[in-house]
Amino acid sequence: MSLIGQTVSPGTYQAFHNNQITSIDFSAYRGKWIVLMFYPGDFTFICPTELAEAAELYPEFKKLGAEIFGVSTDSVYVHKAWHDTSPTIKTVSFPMVADPTGKLSREFETYVEDQGVTLRGSFIIDPDGVVKAYEIHDNSIGRSGRELLRKLQAAIQVSEGNGEVCPASWKSGGKTLKPSLDLVGKL
Repeated sequence: MSLIGQTVSPGTYQAFHNNQITSIDFSAYRGKWIVLMFYPGDFTFICPTELAEAAELYPEFKKLGAEIFGVSTDSVYVHKAWHDTSPTIKTVSFPMVADPTGKLSREFETYVEDQGVTLRGSFIIDPDGVVKAYEIHDNSIGRSGRELLRKLQAAIQVSEGNGEVCPASWKSGGKTLKPSLDLVGKL
């Protein structure tokens, strides 16, 4: 079953953010776009490259009214240790959510039961808490932060576009389409 159109369940999770342990309640973010980036684990190989790229792009996500959350099954203490010791992860200024029970990972269907980790999953959630886009793939394949940003821009464009849609490889400022019978067979 697809998660598209599903509303995120309320829940509070611990996160490491701004050198503190905080509580994150996703329902408190209603009215904002949310980007969840699930990753298998701290102190791994691909994960720091993805989180560093997201950290570099974080100001652009924030300009769009979005908050990024990194999520793994590690504890907040492991997040802190990773942040304190890794030069790459020191650049991460968005919350790193702890999901040691796998509850959030199971909700988003990224949890690998026999390994106790999550797959690489990226989710774009609209201001009403509804999943608009997602991608889940094998843990050996890193994702593109720039593509995630492009998808967020497209989701925002569609939500504000009066019935317009974004064609393949659409980029911010690009031409959208207005679905109509006039377009059938002409593209």
